[in-house]
Amino acid sequence: MTRTLDLFALDRDPRRNLLPADGEVYDHGCLYRDEEAAELFAALRETVPWQHDELVIAGKRLVTARQVAWFGDREKAYHYSGATKLAQPWTPLLTQVKERVEAAVGSPFNACLLNLYMSGDEGMSWHSDDEGALGRLPTIASLSLGATRRFDFRHKGDRRKVSLMLEGGQLIVMTGATQHHWEHALPKTKRVRTPRINLTFRTIL
Repeated sequence: MTRTLDLFALDRDPRRNLLPADGEVYDHGCLYRDEEAAELFAALRETVPWQHDELVIAGKRLVTARQVAWFGDREKAYHYSGATKLAQPWTPLLTQVKERVEAAVGSPFNACLLNLYMSGDEGMSWHSDDEGALGRLPTIASLSLGATRRFDFRHKGDRRKVSLMLEGGQLIVMTGATQHHWEHALPKTKRVRTPRINLTFRTIL
């Protein structure tokens, strides 16, 4: 069973858990509004050194359609899907964004994975951010910019689903046991023809 939440219509209370059980997801609303969100999107698209992601799945090296960049404290590396990402140092712009996210969430972060999806033809399959380097109960803050896209959660046990519509400038936070019990995905869609940037702030141990 899928439950779709129209976050445009909800009273966005960052204390309201959007998952029914076994995890915690909170909507902090639009951290960046309208023109400011558009300016940030344009600046990141222009200045970030985007590269297509390379993953190793079932022994095969794959190159993704989406483009990524990894920033953080100089010594931080991140390992996922058979690949190792070495963090580039924070830029002044990303430092400003990180501090704004930290103030909203109330948690510090030392790394950020950025994803660029050029249109709805590009997405992300089901996965959990459950790598050991993130700790047992990681907090991940996800900032969306650009096109509005659907973002899905699926329980690993009973397979129930929760779907969110995320607009440009919106910040959600995944925390608690979410990564242990839920997968998430960005489904492809022919309805979206414009790009989206997603920044996921996290803490690498």
